[in-house]
Amino acid sequence: MARKKGREVSGWLVVDKPAGMTSTSVVNKVRWAFDAKKAGHAGTLDPAATGVLAVALGEATKTVPFITDALKCYRFSVRLGVATNTDDAEGEVIATSDSRPTDAQIEAALSAFRGEIMQVPPQFSAVKVDGERAYALARAGEELELAARPLWVESLDIVARPDADTVELEMVCGKGGYVRSIARDLGQALGCLGHVIWLRREWSGPFEASDGVSIETIDAEAKTDALDARLLPVEVGLADLPELRATPEGAARLKNGNPGMVLASDVEWGEEAWASYQGRPLAVGVYKSGELHPSRVFQL
Repeated sequence: MARKKGREVSGWLVVDKPAGMTSTSVVNKVRWAFDAKKAGHAGTLDPAATGVLAVALGEATKTVPFITDALKCYRFSVRLGVATNTDDAEGEVIATSDSRPTDAQIEAALSAFRGEIMQVPPQFSAVKVDGERAYALARAGEELELAARPLWVESLDIVARPDADTVELEMVCGKGGYVRSIARDLGQALGCLGHVIWLRREWSGPFEASDGVSIETIDAEAKTDALDARLLPVEVGLADLPELRATPEGAARLKNGNPGMVLASDVEWGEEAWASYQGRPLAVGVYKSGELHPSRVFQL
């Protein structure tokens, strides 16, 4: 099998994704710009959505699951009175309503969408049904019965009410949330229907949209030291895990994928953590009796 071409470059690049690009296209652009051997992203954004798309290069791809599991913040606008088949403005109108809720009615309805909720993904989503993506089946005209999934919603609040037809919301939620489903279900709960007009991911775990690099900048600085300088270190993806300092002997063992001694800390037995040595991440794993038992080892 031929080896993948490219540089052994590792780190995170926070991209402020523009509307109109798929998440995969952004990753491919970043990989090309760095001439990187390996790249991935932490959480898909719909093509029409903007905001934080955290792209991992090289060894940083091993930390992607920790960003995927982290809380994320979305700001979005809901068009009331209209339902579409995609639950956003890209789809076809399938129903309308003359009813318009008051601010108080919207606020009262939002309480049912906070905490641990069950959410049915949109028909046009990347959920797999019998091995195929739901959006492919939906495009072929199939009516899908998608199973509800649990979602933790930390907060969901009204940001603005520009007019009777529109409400702007901000949501902080956990892994696997569909903003389009929130808009659809809120519209149904209010008896007026609804869909997403626009959506922006403000932050994802430790990554902020305000720190994001534009596609134009990536193009302009492609394959230069200036773009390399924008890379964040691999360990930024481990911000939610406690850090343990490895002993010299422990570092040698961890580098080979074996349990290694770490310095005493307040990390509890069985807790997930990451070990470092001389300022560089070595491994992620479980802490047990003075040792880190690695599940992922970094080759840095």
